[in-house]
Amino acid sequence: MQSSYLLELENILLIGSFGAASVLIFGAVQSPLAQPRNLIGGQLISAFIGVTVFKLIPDVIWINAPLAEATSIIAMQITKTLHPPGGATALIAVIGTEKIRALGYFYVISPVLAGTLILFITALIFNNLTKHRQYPTNGKLTRVFKSRGLKSKRLRKSLAFFLG
Repeated sequence: MQSSYLLELENILLIGSFGAASVLIFGAVQSPLAQPRNLIGGQLISAFIGVTVFKLIPDVIWINAPLAEATSIIAMQITKTLHPPGGATALIAVIGTEKIRALGYFYVISPVLAGTLILFITALIFNNLTKHRQYPTNGKLTRVFKSRGLKSKRLRKSLAFFLG
């Protein structure tokens, strides 16, 4: 659906907030703000709030942009899913291009949910290649992933070589 509706430039599973999320999940893996609950929950809650605020107050950017941002921060704090890039995700739902805003609640599913899951899976793979890094920090998922996911020493060595 997305490819038939959006321009080629907009037809990607990428939004600006994913850059900041990547800094957290690849560069600050021990941070509570980078953990799966915060990454996935913060992005989804913020996207939902951003779309909702835009639907309620569509034409007054000086009200809907800060309202979406502030409401998403409060909701993430209440749900213990604080993820700073989530604030940008809410803002994109309000100030994005006309076609991005026209996605409505589909914005929550694609690009936000789809892109966030891609980031999460990639973080699981790359952050658990060596014994020096562990993601997520709770250990349950990490132990399962490390014991079953990358059993091949050759694969681990190859990927570790390229990742440094």
